[in-house]
Amino acid sequence: MPTTVRAAGALVTLEGVVAAVVVVVLIVRGVAGHDQSAASGYGTAAWFGILGGAVSAAGVGLLLGKRWGRAIAVIAQLLLLPVTWSLLTDSHQPVYGALLGTVAVVALVLLFAPPSIRWLAQDYGAEPE
Repeated sequence: MPTTVRAAGALVTLEGVVAAVVVVVLIVRGVAGHDQSAASGYGTAAWFGILGGAVSAAGVGLLLGKRWGRAIAVIAQLLLLPVTWSLLTDSHQPVYGALLGTVAVVALVLLFAPPSIRWLAQDYGAEPE
């Protein structure tokens, strides 16, 4: 398995861990009564838990050399790009936006790097050029 896939797996796993931290924060905020409605805080926590779990699974899958993790990881990175834009513009959170954007773009570059593509193609019997 190429280093590019391992590095992408590490980044994607990190994103899943961050989502898990967000889940904990949202639940604590809900229990403490900081959210306007319990459904909003807990619902958002559930959403982050589901998506973060999928992203974590994809990252760990890549770290273990499972090709199925790449598809989930690519989709997650593409979905994070509009979030990055929102953080940079409407949300006025340029530090978080720059950090998230950098991680997403680097992960995409790693997932589409030639060694990653050759590794993926091996599963389909393609001959490397």
